[in-house]
Amino acid sequence: MQLRTYLLIDRMQPQYGALTGKIMQGEIPVEGMAEIYIETAPASDIYKVMDVALKTTDVRAGALAVEREYGSLEIHSAHQEAVQVAGRRVLEVLGLTENDRLKPDILSMTVITNVNAFEAQLVNRTSFGGLLLAGQTLCVLEVLPAAYIVLAANVAEKAANITLVNYTSRGRSGRLYISGTESEVRQARDAVVKAIEALPGRAK
Repeated sequence: MQLRTYLLIDRMQPQYGALTGKIMQGEIPVEGMAEIYIETAPASDIYKVMDVALKTTDVRAGALAVEREYGSLEIHSAHQEAVQVAGRRVLEVLGLTENDRLKPDILSMTVITNVNAFEAQLVNRTSFGGLLLAGQTLCVLEVLPAAYIVLAANVAEKAANITLVNYTSRGRSGRLYISGTESEVRQARDAVVKAIEALPGRAK
């Protein structure tokens, strides 16, 4: 088994928690909760991960995805210790450590200032979070593996007064869309880059 992602979110921020609850198909999380994302290859190995996690402590599964190459699971709880214990137990059963995960890689980072009204509308049509408005600054970040984008979303909201427009955490790579004033967006972007680069893991 390959551990692609192992990621703890210690406390879900308000916008991030609301958007995550909106797009998840399992047990809905809310702001303030802690969560862990785990992604594996082969994809079907994620069923074993889910079985161990849900039988270890009182955690809830918000998302389970079994795709062509990768499987992913999100678990959450109002108690950070509960998700940490479940995550540690998963790693123990699999004979892995947290550092066996892939180290995340930033594939792309684009900042667009003074967004045109038509640009904003096209972005908003496929988004599930806050609205991007004309004249604002937009930052689009792409990260590999995909699930690490949730760290980017949560950190961005912690770091600056931005709007969380959307994020996608499935597939080969994850994407984050945030908007606001240019200074706030750049501040959030810098915090995200620092957080992602600080995560230890193995090289691809």
